[in-house]
Amino acid sequence: MSSLSSKKIQKVKRAMLAMQRRPWEQGVAAQALLEVGDFETMILLAKDSAYLQIPDGRLAMPDVAHAVTDPAVNGTAVLKAAELTGDAGLRHSAQRMADYLLYTAPRTADGILHHITTAPQLWIDSAYMAPPFLAIAGYPAEAVRQLEGLKHYLWNLDKKLFSHIWDDGKKAFERQDYWGVGNGWAAAGMMRVIMALPDSMNTQRQWLIESLKEVIDGCLVYQRTDGLFHNVVDQPATFVETNLAQMLAYSIYRGLQFGILDTSYQSHADVMRAAVHQQVDAYGFVQSVCGAPNFDRPGIATEGQAFFLLMEAAYADFAK
Repeated sequence: MSSLSSKKIQKVKRAMLAMQRRPWEQGVAAQALLEVGDFETMILLAKDSAYLQIPDGRLAMPDVAHAVTDPAVNGTAVLKAAELTGDAGLRHSAQRMADYLLYTAPRTADGILHHITTAPQLWIDSAYMAPPFLAIAGYPAEAVRQLEGLKHYLWNLDKKLFSHIWDDGKKAFERQDYWGVGNGWAAAGMMRVIMALPDSMNTQRQWLIESLKEVIDGCLVYQRTDGLFHNVVDQPATFVETNLAQMLAYSIYRGLQFGILDTSYQSHADVMRAAVHQQVDAYGFVQSVCGAPNFDRPGIATEGQAFFLLMEAAYADFAK
């Protein structure tokens, strides 16, 4: 059984907190702290996200002014911090973030949020950034609609994988590659929305469960014998990458915990988790993830640290 107070987990967490963070990195770090139960530190990150909220409602925006959906990943932690502290200002900050997504953010003609302000692009990254927050904030139908839209534009039915970027102005892919971490964002985002949906949305829940299974299965076709994946999952010439394995293991363990995935998936997650543990160095950095700042080579990244923690939290809850 995983101990969330283990020396390795504490090292990974400290390394994560030592890293510089952009809007989505702040949010995924806060989400990891929430799920491992470090509420005290999570509240600090949530408060900082609110301090750095800009007038249009986007959270954690010291720079990266083009980000649309990335700031929203901070929203869940801000809402939880509001609940734990009774701080009405934090709740107001979360609502402003939701209002930006609902009423202000740029989107396609059919209502799917752009990922950036500078081009009419849909990125699969958005599947994790906005829908889980929308579902938690009281807009579960909109959360599902966003995921349906991203699947419409970015899903390849034959490969059973998501492409990375669609440009709706050009009506063409900006990046058609089946980026591993992008598919991980999709799987983990769908899993978090599934957990947040009310019982009344069973039809949408079943669609999400089937979509989650499809992307996991699509990735597993390309899993290496060492348990990891290539950066572009169907291109063996691209570098071997760590974070997708963490993201899928997180999604599988949560799916097993909630009884929505067959037990046969556990062996895949266990192999991924074992492989990932081999990538943690003496300082607690998870090595060979798709590396910051440009995510075009192996390295380290806040999201790589966070998903190690998320994977371990999911494993611990499943293994209880």
